[in-house]
Amino acid sequence: MLSPARTALLRASTARHSALRATMQPFSTSHRLGSSRPDGTQDNHKGSASADEPKRTLPQKASHIVRSILHGSEQVRQETKDTLSKVLARGKYVHELSTHRVKPGCMDEYKAIVAELYPLIVRNHSPRVKLVGSWETDIGDLDTAIHVWEYQGYPALSRAYSEYRADSAYTELHRKLQPLLRDRKSQIMLEFQFWPTHPPVAKGGVYELRSYTLKSGTLLEWEQNWRVGVECRKHHEVPMGAWFSQLGSLNQVHHLWQYPDLQLRKEVREAAWSENGWPETVLNTVPLIQKMSSRIMLPMPFSSLK
Repeated sequence: MLSPARTALLRASTARHSALRATMQPFSTSHRLGSSRPDGTQDNHKGSASADEPKRTLPQKASHIVRSILHGSEQVRQETKDTLSKVLARGKYVHELSTHRVKPGCMDEYKAIVAELYPLIVRNHSPRVKLVGSWETDIGDLDTAIHVWEYQGYPALSRAYSEYRADSAYTELHRKLQPLLRDRKSQIMLEFQFWPTHPPVAKGGVYELRSYTLKSGTLLEWEQNWRVGVECRKHHEVPMGAWFSQLGSLNQVHHLWQYPDLQLRKEVREAAWSENGWPETVLNTVPLIQKMSSRIMLPMPFSSLK
């Protein structure tokens, strides 16, 4: 049974699509000009609207229709704002995806510094701050390091940022990192309710981070389909984590997987097609994607997932 929040959001989404279909219907001659009475006067459908309702000019009506199509009605937007994160997110943690692009030839020096810096952060700020994992990209965006952090909510995130800036050991090591980087990005995410982040484990092998940029307004549909899809994949592999972006680059989803090696990755992905529900998951979610990428990554020695 759907939760009240999910029901409200689905109702709002249905209302928005119904309104969109209605606004896209072509105007009939009677709607544009009014239907003609036998005496030649025009029937402008008086009484169909409240006498107190303000009349809109044609440009105002056109503007209202365009806003509804692009952004939805005020009611739908408010319901979506109030319920979307509550419906989709587990609500327990806030996660940060930190991406560092390292200058060619500097990766060994970079890894030596973060191997000292990141365990220091965990020791000083646990349990409010945890390092889910740190990886070096092996296939995909090369000379790139990926780090996923876990915070006990936004207050813990804000507090950690403030304490980092006041920590002399942190600032000194961070200063040493800067000349080694081409650029860095931070993205704040929430984990999906149906796909909690895997606890620390040493499995070896390789990790894959699959990143999707979705069309605006399709996150709920993505979540509904992947609730089924991840159950199909669980029969063949253990999902490690899935998040959707809240700050930074938006409309993005990240899925984290682990495989003993690339050959077994191929085999388990092929085996998933025999599961009822997996072909439908792919069929239904591919049209929602604007862009996607895959990184094969190797865990760093201090990573919690490795």
